[in-house]
Amino acid sequence: MTPPLRLTWVQPEDLLGHELRQAQEDGRHPAAIAARWHRAGGPHCPHRAGASPRPASPYLRALSQDLLDELSDLPSTLTHKEPTDFAQIQALCTADLSRKPGSAGAQPSLSGRGGSGEGTALHAAWLGRAAGCLLGKPVEKLPLKGIRQLAEATGNWPLTTWFTDRGLPPELKAEYPWNRRSASTSLAENIDGMPEDDDLNYPLLNLLLLQRHGRDFTTTDVARLWLDELPAGRTFTAERVAYRNLLDGIEPPHTARHRNPFREWIGALIRADVHGWTNPGDPGAAAEQAYRDAVLTHTANGVYAAMFTAAVIAEAATGRSDIHTCLRTGLTVVPPDSRLARAIHHAVQLAGQHQDFDRVVDDLHATHSAYHWVHAVPNTALLAAALTHADGDFTASICRAVSGGWDTDSNGATAGSIAGLLAGAPEALPSRWTTPLKNRLATTIGDFDGTGFDSLAELTARLAARPSPPEAPHP
Repeated sequence: MTPPLRLTWVQPEDLLGHELRQAQEDGRHPAAIAARWHRAGGPHCPHRAGASPRPASPYLRALSQDLLDELSDLPSTLTHKEPTDFAQIQALCTADLSRKPGSAGAQPSLSGRGGSGEGTALHAAWLGRAAGCLLGKPVEKLPLKGIRQLAEATGNWPLTTWFTDRGLPPELKAEYPWNRRSASTSLAENIDGMPEDDDLNYPLLNLLLLQRHGRDFTTTDVARLWLDELPAGRTFTAERVAYRNLLDGIEPPHTARHRNPFREWIGALIRADVHGWTNPGDPGAAAEQAYRDAVLTHTANGVYAAMFTAAVIAEAATGRSDIHTCLRTGLTVVPPDSRLARAIHHAVQLAGQHQDFDRVVDDLHATHSAYHWVHAVPNTALLAAALTHADGDFTASICRAVSGGWDTDSNGATAGSIAGLLAGAPEALPSRWTTPLKNRLATTIGDFDGTGFDSLAELTARLAARPSPPEAPHP
């Protein structure tokens, strides 16, 4: 008998467990609904995987859909501190998030410290994003203990270079197997260019978005682009639910809320880089641009994480600020009493207190143990801690971000993007990170498959310098 298809991140019986946890986190009171679900035999959400191993009964599936809708109607006690409405966010933030429609972004300073020509710093940022992502891919989904043991067993702890299978004791590999989809392309002995990953696909999509619609794109433009260019199987968590909602005829931004328990997870953050790269020196505009992208799939802290990241990158893109200034700038676009803002402040404080980064990570994991490993709050906190502790050093930035666990490839990618931008030029990055990439990435987005990072940097630089209206669409 053929086993049932268990499509990750969309089974209603799995979404219900995640929504119960989300309700606890965002100030609702789901105890009565949880009791009904568990009395009926409903399971808890999968701990780390995207789907439970067995299908639910038709009764449980129908019940889970009804309860998802009931949960969405519960009032939250945090809406005044954590709004999703843009005007309300602006009222709480210290940064000016306004930008006149049709205006050009700030003229980019793209050479950065050590750069020599247009797009040089952006070239380093693209390479950094790829290298950091690739470093984290083989240990994605592994617990922190496993990541540490795998690296220690091969003489690579504290982490300073790629993970490897060479010399790994068989019993340790059996206990903590590499990510099965990534090991064949991301261990040191297997790397041959940059393999496809959603952390690179989304920046490519956003290049297409700006080419076709300019800076004045709408959230609906983002949705249409996804339907045209993004294969559904390349989406995960909140993006997959929102994609399905689009196909069900649900309009943005309701796509972010309808039966979408992942709306505060990391997906919008990993889409933020291009919004920062193309608004150098204007973190408010970068954050506002990231907001219009993010609300297709996310709410509240999931949106703030994208705005924070875009603002940090926009400040880094000036080539004049150190990482600490960039992080402080990022916080100006986040509601100050939100869970995300408090988590970032705590993480930066920890990183400044402890020389041993493992102590920082252990404290962060203890503080945020209730969150899922893909949630935006703990991952953004770890990212801020890693960048602070590394003090601008590229290798230290990506290695600390990945060694902290949780969403390792996404955190490594964003840390690499920011640290690469600050480095200012590809030659400022150690060759052990850039040479294996072979100036080539794989993707199913548009006609970008096989494109070099130098070409992507040149395109990004043109988009950063160009006002609306947009040029002809990308083929």
